Amino acid sequence: MIRIWQTIRKWIANENHYDPHIHYPDTIDWLRAAPFILVNLGCLCVFWVGFSWTAFITALVLYLVRVFSIGAFYHRYFSHKTYQTNRIWQFIFALIAASSAQRGPLWWAAHHREHHLHADEPSDAHSPVQHGFWWSHMGWFMSKKHYYYNPDRVRDLARYPELVFLDRYDSLVPTFLFVSLFLSGLLLQLYAPQLGTTAGQMLVWGFCISTIALFHTTVSINSLSHVFGNKRFITKDNSRNNFFLALVTLGEGWHNNHHHYPATARQGFLWWEIDITYYLLKGLEKLGIIHDVKNVPKAVLEKNLVN
Repeated sequence: MIRIWQTIRKWIANENHYDPHIHYPDTIDWLRAAPFILVNLGCLCVFWVGFSWTAFITALVLYLVRVFSIGAFYHRYFSHKTYQTNRIWQFIFALIAASSAQRGPLWWAAHHREHHLHADEPSDAHSPVQHGFWWSHMGWFMSKKHYYYNPDRVRDLARYPELVFLDRYDSLVPTFLFVSLFLSGLLLQLYAPQLGTTAGQMLVWGFCISTIALFHTTVSINSLSHVFGNKRFITKDNSRNNFFLALVTLGEGWHNNHHHYPATARQGFLWWEIDITYYLLKGLEKLGIIHDVKNVPKAVLEKNLVN
């Protein structure tokens, strides 16, 4: 009972007890991972709740907004600081990305910065080269060892109490989204029955299917973009450019480009390398929401080419 209560507390408050001197077991913590597993299984409820266009469009919109937020905010801003913004927009960006249920901005950025330091080395938490497909795809995400992160990697972000709060209570925003979808489904069911949309459909399509599609798409950059695709640049790792993954992640699939030069907000280096996240960031720049968007220096394009 004590362990169950401790786990429930961790579902609510994600305390970072990182200690470099402790050897945490690199095994899946099934009890703590239960909410994530349940959301995966929740997708199967689609056979019971059925289909409606309203629920499907909700799922699609939430997928697109959140896949953009992961690439543009958690990745290109919090992890790499490839552009600048003010503190208010920084918090809004973190809030939107937190709805993706991929933990908080400090956790995400710390692990990603660690990945770049040790890409495809034994200490890389999600290298398919070192640990195989399933571990790199999702096993590491549920591992007790990787629930924690090295705070030294994100001291710049830890200066902001609002980001620390979102990181510690990383289940708060996804829970709010879950409840909001349920209530909106109830209202549609009561006041717009002609749409054929139910609360169950909004939960299954809008939350479960959208969130799990988003998760597996995001982590495919770990598990697939270090195995399948083309290498334009010689890097110390096995990162690849993958056109299909670039489409479904709105630009994150140009992974060899990114590992070659992670300091740019642009990951599709050439005109034909579609990078929707970058185009949208340029739009935010024109609106004055962000500034100092870093591009790719010409010398970088000509350095360490494979051919």
